[in-house]
Amino acid sequence: MRARCRQGSDAAFAELVDAFKGLVYGVILRSTNDAARADDLAQEVFLKIHRGLPYFRGQARLSTWIYRIVLNVCSEVRIPTRHTALDDITPGTELTRGLASRDRAFGDIELRDRMDKALARLPPHARFLVSAHYLDGKKYEELAEALGMPVGTVKTHLFRAKRRLRELLETELG
Repeated sequence: MRARCRQGSDAAFAELVDAFKGLVYGVILRSTNDAARADDLAQEVFLKIHRGLPYFRGQARLSTWIYRIVLNVCSEVRIPTRHTALDDITPGTELTRGLASRDRAFGDIELRDRMDKALARLPPHARFLVSAHYLDGKKYEELAEALGMPVGTVKTHLFRAKRRLRELLETELG
């Protein structure tokens, strides 16, 4: 598929998009917490992939190269923290359905909201690492290869990001 993409095959590029759209969109969505923005950024990633395929040397795995493009696109964008005012929540919306009878569901929503806010306050690089490793299950080695850094450095960056995330959850957003 990679060779056919490099030769300009539209069908091969469509296969590549189908193979990687879930990965690309998922990482971007977790980084931005905004579906519309994630759609736009995913399109930008695939445009960069399409333009860059003729120059891809194959020294790294294709997925690693794509992950690197996702990181670059996410790092270039300032991601605002999304807030929902209590006045904007009306009875019958998805957020309020069943909350009165299900305290656990409310707790889950509250925890997810706190986590999203804390993630949004991390620097883009840290947000990317946390999303890729803890939410997408990418291994240290894969991230190290994609970022062009030693595995130990990736572990250090993840440790610091996780510590900062914990601080945000315990103090500022708690």
